[in-house]
Amino acid sequence: MGSIADRFSEYRIMWVLVFFDMPTETKKQRKDYATFRKRLLCDGFTMFQFSIYIRHCSSGENAEVHRKRVKAILPECGEVGVLTITDKQFSQMEIFQGVKREPPRPSAIQLELF
Repeated sequence: MGSIADRFSEYRIMWVLVFFDMPTETKKQRKDYATFRKRLLCDGFTMFQFSIYIRHCSSGENAEVHRKRVKAILPECGEVGVLTITDKQFSQMEIFQGVKREPPRPSAIQLELF
């Protein structure tokens, strides 16, 4: 079994990003959009931007579980992308609002109960 440092390595911890474009012109399309978004939230994703949701995962194996869950709830219409990156890669993201540079948001603290 690996050490605690290995377990919490910035290369082992993963982020799953789900980004999507879905039509919202009809009542049914709006309902499908709301259902997909609600299911992402129920699976522990949080809104990063309007059509980008993120989830912190303790390992690649855990990330795979959530990727499969997203694939199981894919909407009938629209495009959905799923990207998995390491915590190290996520921490290198720069976020800008207008021309002012904003510091990156602090990483979520993942509580694990066994």
